[in-house]
Amino acid sequence: MGSTWSQFFPPAPSLIEANLPNQNGKVFIVTGGYSGVGLELCIILYKAGGKVYLAGRSEEKALDAIARVKDANPSSGGTISFLPLRLDDLTSIKSTVDTFTAAESRLDALFNNAGVSNPPRGSISVQGHELQLATNCLGPHLLTQLLLPTLTHTAATEPAASVRVIWTSSIAVDMSASKQSVDIEEVLQSNASPQRYYEISKVGNWFLADALATQAGPSDILSLVVNPGNLKTALTRHISPWVPFLAAPLLYPARMGAYTELWAGLSSTPTISDGGRYIVPWGRFHPNPSTELMRAMKPAGDGGTGASIKFIKYCDEQISDFK
Repeated sequence: MGSTWSQFFPPAPSLIEANLPNQNGKVFIVTGGYSGVGLELCIILYKAGGKVYLAGRSEEKALDAIARVKDANPSSGGTISFLPLRLDDLTSIKSTVDTFTAAESRLDALFNNAGVSNPPRGSISVQGHELQLATNCLGPHLLTQLLLPTLTHTAATEPAASVRVIWTSSIAVDMSASKQSVDIEEVLQSNASPQRYYEISKVGNWFLADALATQAGPSDILSLVVNPGNLKTALTRHISPWVPFLAAPLLYPARMGAYTELWAGLSSTPTISDGGRYIVPWGRFHPNPSTELMRAMKPAGDGGTGASIKFIKYCDEQISDFK
């Protein structure tokens, strides 16, 4: 309970705009970058001189956000550009990556920030997957795998663990998901509620981060997962209005969540041996991760449940035809 409580009332962030080193020459992709945490992160990276690709499905919203970012930071030496991305349509993601790699030969950090929470029951992706599993897990998994050659190329000439992939989870992992089954086959067969699918997708983000750490760690790419924090963002737009109203005293500005992702993506503290670890607000390692979820990320032969292996296999199967 103490570690969950500390995520509601975190200590002050240690990495913010004021002490962030210049990011000139660094290239970043931020998914869901035209609102909320993603927008705040884009502002910070752009202001620090980075080359930022704001990835999202709405060009109109993205261009409006980009104009506001530039107007608010006229002295920045950075650049910020729109990258079309629709995470709920697996057929479109390779085109996104082709567009990016035609323009760039390096990628220093991929922030898988975009997500959806509690859409109406029955909401599905273009390929017919439950919308939260598609947007929060399958789309980011495919995007990451297609960008892995560029990340690996960049990591070959950079210090170990400086090239990173950041996955976005939620306090839901500690509040409820860690206390229930995380067997993907069971969930798919149970006609689960939108909230249950959300919880599974957020646990799934941790599974994906951990699996990528094993896959890409030997190439010195660091994969981490974050709970950005309890924030005032549009992520709660599908939830009954009374929920965010009652929770308002416990919610923080989106900029604070950007600090969590900033620490995960750019702090010098994490090393390659920290691959797959969980970051909590406003940038620190989870002090006491769920024993059950840690077991879920181990094979049955090593004292685990193998739930993560099943989930990754499911994700791999769903994206295999779209690489």
